[in-house]
Amino acid sequence: MSTVVVGTARCAVRERRRRRTPQRGVPAICLTLACLVLASCTTPDTRHHVVVSIPQQRLALLDNGAVIATYPISTSKFAIGDAPGSRGTPLGELEIAKKIGDSAPSGMVFKDRRPTGEILVPDAPGRDPIVTRILWLRGREAQNANAYSRYIYIHGTPEERNIGRPASFGCVRMRSRDVIQLFDTVGWGARVTILNQPLEAMIPSAPASVPDAMSH
Repeated sequence: MSTVVVGTARCAVRERRRRRTPQRGVPAICLTLACLVLASCTTPDTRHHVVVSIPQQRLALLDNGAVIATYPISTSKFAIGDAPGSRGTPLGELEIAKKIGDSAPSGMVFKDRRPTGEILVPDAPGRDPIVTRILWLRGREAQNANAYSRYIYIHGTPEERNIGRPASFGCVRMRSRDVIQLFDTVGWGARVTILNQPLEAMIPSAPASVPDAMSH
């Protein structure tokens, strides 16, 4: 009788241990998925290239060298350059250092890169904050080394009536619907080139004139 009790007790202990022991395959799968997600977040975007023409007030988006979209934009109304306090739009080679505002509603107002909860419609009278999305740029060259610390962004603006002419304080402004498209396409580390030349100087295949955003 005691042998049966002891045997039963041992079986119960083994069962409890078995239940506590995690399945080895499950953590391995979770770890693999986590690594894949982390890699996608930390791998720079080498596929897309953003080119901005100050004379044309236009931005072209390239995918592996081919133009897939162009947008009207607005650069600085003060200067071209990167000197602190100049309010100028820097030239040269830069990259997207941070993306801010994913999934925010169109027209969301940002202050210090944080959503305030206020939403503005295009051309809201008397208002000129940063809205919708922010692509924070970092310079890659000496001529634009201050871009990140000067808070040079590609961002949405409520002053859409001024898109197509210089009107910013140094950043590259876009209409909300356009900056959402750009934000959703490019990733961290994507190359950004700002030219004081027509787009055709760098992209021979760029359309000569585009009155509005186009994509294909």
